Amino acid sequence: MFEPKIICFLCKWCTYAGADLAGTSRMKYKPNGVNIRFLCSSRVDPQHVLWAFKSGADGVLLGGCHPGDCHYQEGNYKTLRRVTLMKKMLQQLGIEDGRLRLEWISAAEGRKFAQTMDEFTEQIRALGPLKLEV
Repeated sequence: MFEPKIICFLCKWCTYAGADLAGTSRMKYKPNGVNIRFLCSSRVDPQHVLWAFKSGADGVLLGGCHPGDCHYQEGNYKTLRRVTLMKKMLQQLGIEDGRLRLEWISAAEGRKFAQTMDEFTEQIRALGPLKLEV
């Protein structure tokens, strides 16, 4: 069975803490993600996403604070605009836009993080392995 590889770029203040809560609460979820912590979701450059896909990721999850809760005021709004553009760019590169997902998950939402990982893993499993020609 195909096991998707998912790279998760997570905001330190919210989504990473939510992932930590899911882990410390012993919530069970698909183990397909590798979490990488950023100070803010807005610090994830499109080059990071491209690097993840080039390095073998089948999916990329970006997680940030809920709109209005960003510790850097409007970083998550910048992330939202950037992801919209990245999805268009990925389509031009032959990568389905469903392989990139943006979620707002707070530090108190461990359950939401676990559900998101389960859903996204199944979504990527349905898409199949990414076949990039580099």
